[in-house]
Amino acid sequence: QIQLVESGGGLVQAGDSLRLSCTASGRAFSFYTMGWFRQAPGKERELVGSLSRNGLTTWYADSVKGRFTISGDYAKNTVDLQMNSLKPEDTAVYYCNEGGPSGSWGQGTQVTVSS
Repeated sequence: QIQLVESGGGLVQAGDSLRLSCTASGRAFSFYTMGWFRQAPGKERELVGSLSRNGLTTWYADSVKGRFTISGDYAKNTVDLQMNSLKPEDTAVYYCNEGGPSGSWGQGTQVTVSS
């Protein structure tokens, strides 16, 4: 069974950047799409971005397009989320995911963006 651990969250000011990392242990990433989700207080969990298994296809939510970049190093079993030009509305717990909502999840890392 795969375990996913996120790191890199923190408190930043609007306009700053953060890089989140997701590291897998237990087994290598399988033949699934990797994704980053987030959940703000009082809101549903939403998909922020995803990366295909071959690393060639990415998808981003409109709210982060042009500011966030997802990348993967499958040899190292890591998937990162580079977040630039952060906004207060990006404040949320960010989760790494393998295989979609019914797949595997990390414990989440808090990102707080102050105005």
